Amino acid sequence: MQSDFTEKTYNELVVLTLENQEYFVHIIDRYKRQLLAYIKRISGLGYEDAEDVLQEVFVKIYYNLNGFNIKLKFSSWAYRITHNTTMSEMRKRKVRPINYVETEDLVKIADKLDISKEIEHKDLQNEINGVLSKLDKKYREVLVLKFLEEKDYNEISDILKKPVGTVGTLINRAKKKFRELSS
Repeated sequence: MQSDFTEKTYNELVVLTLENQEYFVHIIDRYKRQLLAYIKRISGLGYEDAEDVLQEVFVKIYYNLNGFNIKLKFSSWAYRITHNTTMSEMRKRKVRPINYVETEDLVKIADKLDISKEIEHKDLQNEINGVLSKLDKKYREVLVLKFLEEKDYNEISDILKKPVGTVGTLINRAKKKFRELSS
């Protein structure tokens, strides 16, 4: 097996994995950190529980690779599986998601939403977590995908299975609600 896979696209890795399952480890290596962070952000699960969900996500990705359309963007497809798996886990647990967002991620949201930079990081973290927890799930999800996961409207559309126009509307409404709740 070739040792340098950093130059390969995700779609190339999918093709290689379909030929030889040993290549799947390279997909896992590239995605595990960002998918784990996404799971934690939208669910509020602790590290170990989020890792369990991530393991289930990778099993689903692996078993569904044959059905992946190479013409589509792999990241949107992987995030969609992650989103659905996480939401299923939350329904099983019947727990309302709590957002545990890293301080540097909170600053990203604050900067992009024009929240005063003069607020101390701890106050900012508490304020943003409080506001996020008050937002409807649909608004919280789009803010996390747009500002923390840095997905574009088309990717968010693919992940949430909503039209791009609806995504734009949700993001605008979410930003408005966020501002209203934070003032």
